[in-house]
Amino acid sequence: MGKVKAFFLRKDVVFSAKRYGIDALGAMALGLFGSLLIATIFNAIGLIPGLSFFKTIGSYGASAAGCAMAVAIAYALKAPPLVLYSAALVGMIANSQGGAGGPLAVLLIAIVAVECGKLVSKETKVDILVTPFVTVFVGGALSILLAGYIGKLVSYVGSFIGWATLQQPFVMGLLVSVVVGIALTLPISSAAICAAIGLSGAMVNGAVPANAEGLALAGGAAVAGCCAHMIGFAVMSFRENKWGGLVSQGIGTSMLQMPNLVKNPRLWIPPVIASAITGPLATCVFRLQMYGAAINSGMGTCGLLGPIGIVLGWFGGEYPATVGALDWIGLVLVCFILPALLCLALGALLRKISWIKENDLLLPQ
Repeated sequence: MGKVKAFFLRKDVVFSAKRYGIDALGAMALGLFGSLLIATIFNAIGLIPGLSFFKTIGSYGASAAGCAMAVAIAYALKAPPLVLYSAALVGMIANSQGGAGGPLAVLLIAIVAVECGKLVSKETKVDILVTPFVTVFVGGALSILLAGYIGKLVSYVGSFIGWATLQQPFVMGLLVSVVVGIALTLPISSAAICAAIGLSGAMVNGAVPANAEGLALAGGAAVAGCCAHMIGFAVMSFRENKWGGLVSQGIGTSMLQMPNLVKNPRLWIPPVIASAITGPLATCVFRLQMYGAAINSGMGTCGLLGPIGIVLGWFGGEYPATVGALDWIGLVLVCFILPALLCLALGALLRKISWIKENDLLLPQ
């Protein structure tokens, strides 16, 4: 047993919550930001007339996300070069097989594949063959065997959201906003979930979906929940992360806070409460409706695509009412101003009672 422990120590394979739940998870979030999320921002810029080449660049973001996340995880686990490079293929397979649970599948499977690759690295004379073979075989096999089940587990979140869309507006707004906001921050794809259950009143294949208004209102609530988390964490952590953190979380992703949430789950209290307030406001007071693409419902302020989706629905010919000043006021309040004010106030209260301590919200570098 002592020899095995010594071997693992020599290979820097250390089983710890910090290494896997904080270091690897934080790196994965950065990998996602450097691929899919920055591509999403490019797509948003590409909507500006004359700048469509940005959209061409951004269109490749989804295909690169799995690779980028897995390589980032391998880097955080201090993988040797051959393992690091082989992780790209593992990430592509896991992300593809995992569906809406792709990021979570990449996290779990890449960790196992990378650690196995590290164990065999430089142990044979044909290392250039053995190391990538083991890394990719372990990661590929686990992806085929398990990633689909991980995606299925995540699909239950979608089923719950689908059930919530059928409730009366206040309950629906609260549930959808809170659940989709949390999903946005977790290592799963809120955008894929919203797209899968069609969280929009827009026509599908030329036909208006059943319960179109309910789906459109649910889409507005989902945008509210996502914005509450992104704007909320961005503003709440400004003391630690300054302008770079404000931008990277506010128009990037609140998933960057996941390593900190693992250490201190109470950080989630302000954005969850904010989403529980703004969701019902979106559905019952301002009646914000998503008639843009359903995927935008799960994007929040990432590339500003959540609010942009609502606005495009207003002027795309499918929004069934005249757009007035109240619509614009509601959009700005629900997506930007209220999440910022609520999370600032709640964050200050939690700091005062020491539930949030200095640097608890500091982003991984």
